Amino acid sequence: MKKSIDERKLLRCTYLLCILFFINLSFLQWPLDYQAIVMAGVICFVIAYTYFIVRKFFPYGDKYILVFASVLSIIGIVMIYRISPSTSIKQLVWFMLGETIFVITVVVLPVVRKYSKMRYVFMILTIIFMSMSFLFGTTKNGATNWVIIDNINLGIIPFLIDIFKKIGLSEKSLILSISFQPSEFGKIVLVAYLASALKDYENWRDLIEPAIIVMISLGFMVLQRDLGSVLMFFGISLTMLYIATSKFKYVIICGALSIIGAIASYNLFYHVRIRIMIWKDPWLYATDEGYQIVQSMISIASGGLFGAGLGKGFPKFVPINTTDFIFTIICEEMGILMGIAIIIIYFLLFYRCIRVAISSDDNFTALLAVGYSAMIATQVLVIVGGVTKLIPLTGITLPLVSYGGSSMVTVFFALGILQKISEENN
Repeated sequence: MKKSIDERKLLRCTYLLCILFFINLSFLQWPLDYQAIVMAGVICFVIAYTYFIVRKFFPYGDKYILVFASVLSIIGIVMIYRISPSTSIKQLVWFMLGETIFVITVVVLPVVRKYSKMRYVFMILTIIFMSMSFLFGTTKNGATNWVIIDNINLGIIPFLIDIFKKIGLSEKSLILSISFQPSEFGKIVLVAYLASALKDYENWRDLIEPAIIVMISLGFMVLQRDLGSVLMFFGISLTMLYIATSKFKYVIICGALSIIGAIASYNLFYHVRIRIMIWKDPWLYATDEGYQIVQSMISIASGGLFGAGLGKGFPKFVPINTTDFIFTIICEEMGILMGIAIIIIYFLLFYRCIRVAISSDDNFTALLAVGYSAMIATQVLVIVGGVTKLIPLTGITLPLVSYGGSSMVTVFFALGILQKISEENN
């Protein structure tokens, strides 16, 4: 009972945070921006409805996972609205879809441990997703990690034409293009594959096949210049390896192999060399390749501890400000203290997710929970470390905060799996 009361108190604080943020945004222009108030109402309704459905069907699991994820999503939508209101509406749609997938995963998905027998299905899907961008991808921001499908004609569905005409839209509106990052879906199935492959570990021979699949995945990411995914997948794999085997010698061996691979990549690929050179001295490349990280450092420094104030920063000076560098904009306008608060929320989310793994009585679900927890934590460390120059900059999104449908959907699906495991353990 006390746990439920505490959840509801935190949920009310989440609604209050959302309302205050968007009221602040509505006062940034005159007359008042009522669209911001509507956004707040929609977000609060979606979170409340999701919480109600999950608690109604499964009252015993860890609902803090949903609450912390919702807080991070609110902060992201607020900052995206501040930068580009039209883009924030798209993000709101992705958020609603993500929460819907979360609910469907928890309510409809069968017992998770049953999927432990789908090892080779996960392996095939991993290879397909990891190779997709290399074979069919389009280059954006220096990395070939997007697949774009153009000229999708919804006009083949007769009733859609009538609907579009009634609301005043032309038939051209029925022709769409879809873009997504296969690696976002690849990391989901990679974790599932590793969990099913490592659950019955007995000796080093059981590691040969998973090692080959991981090396193939990392190889495709290097060829696609997606260095952020390389670091993320390596971190996930290493974490799951250690949890499955409890042998630190494997971690040392993997670390040594990664150093050899990093040196080889540095010598073979120009984009790896330039990232390292920028990291060592970004000011030397301040007007060229290092422009992004230099502007990020200037923006964070100008915000100071308490920030310039929501709506009083200069986000247009920072490239890719709704995705890779959204953490920079948050620190500029709401301060380094807000940046630290966000990291603490991520830590709390990671803590709740790891609790799911600890309470699991099945190796597959425990490894699955560890893998998805490590996925979120590694992604946060890589992008926050990159924009603050702690590590070489790599272009990945900040989970739940950055703009992006692929990332939002896959993270909520992973959290839905964790929520489902949590419910099964109670």
